[in-house]
Amino acid sequence: MKIAGAPISWGVCEVPGWGKVLDADTVLGQMASLGLRATELGPPDYLPAEPRALKALLDEHGLTLVGGFLAVPLHTGEQSTVDEVDRVAALLAAAGAEVLVLAAATGLDGYDERPALTDHEWRTLVDTAALVRDHAARHGLRTALHPHVGTHVERATEVERFLADSDLDLCLDTGHLLIGGTDPVDLARRHPERIGHVHLKDVRADIAATVRAGDIGYTAAVQQRMYVPLGEGDVDVAALVASLRDAGYAGWYVLEQDTALGDDSPLDTPVRDTAGSLAHLTRITA
Repeated sequence: MKIAGAPISWGVCEVPGWGKVLDADTVLGQMASLGLRATELGPPDYLPAEPRALKALLDEHGLTLVGGFLAVPLHTGEQSTVDEVDRVAALLAAAGAEVLVLAAATGLDGYDERPALTDHEWRTLVDTAALVRDHAARHGLRTALHPHVGTHVERATEVERFLADSDLDLCLDTGHLLIGGTDPVDLARRHPERIGHVHLKDVRADIAATVRAGDIGYTAAVQQRMYVPLGEGDVDVAALVASLRDAGYAGWYVLEQDTALGDDSPLDTPVRDTAGSLAHLTRITA
């Protein structure tokens, strides 16, 4: 398996007021200490935005770059979206990445509000996603659409609608799919040819249900430890990995456990949790 880390597992997030943000040397150093050899980029400008500086920092920690998550409004059709895609794709490509992980942002801060789209806005979203794919391809990158809580592709009906209306691959994020009401194992079995990238998470289904019902916001749910190390939640990680391997999936598995660090949070929580996830992967794939 090709296994990578992600800064969000260390509490590094683009949402204002999310929590304590550890410095990049600490995060990358702890990834490397666990034996990880690759990472995703993290939120905008957390890691250097100049390719040589980015590559030098990653090289210092023995890491390569897999790709990066980019949440931009796709439903508005604005040129600024494509401009941002070109900027981020150029950086990713210059640093040796393979994939742009795209999410259909609402345009609001955070992931706690989600206005409904008109049919016209949905069509614009699908067309803009295709345009993003084409621009990323010019930089040598693949694009995978990431169903994500608090975006316009979140719920099971939206995931199915996007699969029907678009030919883009998906980023199979086991946590966000489950929170949105999609069984990630079933999705992987039904659409193995559409899985272009994988974010491995485990989730407490009881807290996920409260987010889905609108009883609690996403940020608050993360702060309540909705995400747990692999094997400690309600995602059947073993069945998912077996299904993907049987289908011939040869891409990356990115360990992503969305974490929010408070002022009193133990600073070794991210490295301990990620170590637990790695140990679980070792057990189920031995």
